[in-house]
Amino acid sequence: MTAQNVSQQEFKYLKEHLTARMIQILAEEQGYSLEEAIDRVYTSPIYDKLSDVRTGLFFQSPRYVLSYLS
Repeated sequence: MTAQNVSQQEFKYLKEHLTARMIQILAEEQGYSLEEAIDRVYTSPIYDKLSDVRTGLFFQSPRYVLSYLS
């Protein structure tokens, strides 16, 4: 499966699942409050890239994507 072959529904599901897991990692393993973790993910430049199906970033692991969190 490639980014070009993913339906909008599949993309949305994968992006939401990845985002939720990233927030969970920040909160449970890196000491962020849930509010801080949510803010950190959704306001980051990497979330914009994650939201672009063409990047294929939604196929990556949450820890890999978090490594780019600025």
